[in-house]
Amino acid sequence: MLSTRILCANAAKTAQRAYATRASEFYTDPSKALEPAVTSTPEVNSSQREVLDSALRIDQAGEIAANAIYNGQMAVLGRHPHVGHLIQEMWDQEKRHLVVMNKLQAQHQIRPTVLTEVAKVAGFALGAATALMGKEAAMACTEAVETAIGEHYDDQLKEFESLPESHPSVPLLKDVIRELRDDELEHLDIAVEHHSQRAPAHALLSTVINGGCQVAIGICRRF
Repeated sequence: MLSTRILCANAAKTAQRAYATRASEFYTDPSKALEPAVTSTPEVNSSQREVLDSALRIDQAGEIAANAIYNGQMAVLGRHPHVGHLIQEMWDQEKRHLVVMNKLQAQHQIRPTVLTEVAKVAGFALGAATALMGKEAAMACTEAVETAIGEHYDDQLKEFESLPESHPSVPLLKDVIRELRDDELEHLDIAVEHHSQRAPAHALLSTVINGGCQVAIGICRRF
């Protein structure tokens, strides 16, 4: 009986994950380009609009920075026999995330952050610098960044409870955020599995990077 329950629970989780994975396809599959969920934005009050604006502005900036970080890591470790392919795979997912975020930004008419170019430069520098410190430090960077992003996406899902579920774009937005969060947490797991915590001064490195992420989130929320 217990094993049956476990199998059912695992099947339910798999089904939920499959559904979440399909969420981003509304923004990448041309056949879905005219769906109301991807072509309109809900009518909301000022506080709800602030939630939506700040969330998507931060998310877009975060995906820009994440792409730049993996770009920097690939510039240094792209040919590394053990982690090069892993970094490329994670970067490929981040490229997809950015495509989705760019379309969400346009759909909901969100002003991008004024720090876009800063995010690109700072992200590349962080990725390259930690990669130069070694593959463990590069993975520690991924662990710290993805921890911050995963927590941020969880916070956003709570904030999105204030948005009107009756509009088709809102349930889809939540599913997209869940999908991206799960991808980021998968990257975190990959980093830990590949010895991120063996990086020199791991605790200090993680604290500094996580703190920088929190500062960046706060700035992008406003600007």
